[in-house]
Amino acid sequence: MATVAASLLLAFLVVGTAGAVTFEVTNNASTTAGGQRFDREYGVGNATRVLSEASSFIWKVFNQTEADRRPVDNVALAVVDDTFGGVASTSGSAIELSQRYVGGYTGDLQTELTGVLYHEATHVWQWGLQDYEAHWWVFEGVADFVRLRAGLGPAHWVAPGQGSSWDKGYDVTARFLDYCDSLIKPGFVAELNAVMKDNGYSDDYFVQILGKNVEELWNNYKAKYGA
Repeated sequence: MATVAASLLLAFLVVGTAGAVTFEVTNNASTTAGGQRFDREYGVGNATRVLSEASSFIWKVFNQTEADRRPVDNVALAVVDDTFGGVASTSGSAIELSQRYVGGYTGDLQTELTGVLYHEATHVWQWGLQDYEAHWWVFEGVADFVRLRAGLGPAHWVAPGQGSSWDKGYDVTARFLDYCDSLIKPGFVAELNAVMKDNGYSDDYFVQILGKNVEELWNNYKAKYGA
């Protein structure tokens, strides 16, 4: 009960710093090893602050005003004794973080969890998720692109230019999107996110925004890095 009360208080404290959106963090796995490590090494208050900062950062990456972004009033993170067997998952504006992952992670937990929260918060705010099942790699790539732009890409990610095809998702796609984003201002990813609002993803968006098809852009990207 004390943890819940603390998270609600902290949510009110960040309302004014992130466009009237509230952020709540609860630890529903506080009796587990991972849940206890979360409290000890990361904390509800820190996670609440990170979600607020991540959301503000994402809005800037997407070049969005309040009128442009998804109509979300509350973002809720829960540490859970997961059944999905992964790191974290997001449904709507609700994020679940696996206590098993937290408990088993062997590196710098602060940096890792902050990167994970930036990735998952991107799923809260990005457009086009109605098309996720058909083109999941785009949305995961955009989420990792945001993590990359925030300086939170982990050491195990592929280097720029690596990867067998652009649609592998996650770090491979993120690196490619970073290249595409460098070709125009205010940025390819912001325009891609905006155009996916109503119709989801299409390869044609690369031609519409950058004037080249995705295969040509991928070949140029590989050539830039000598791959």
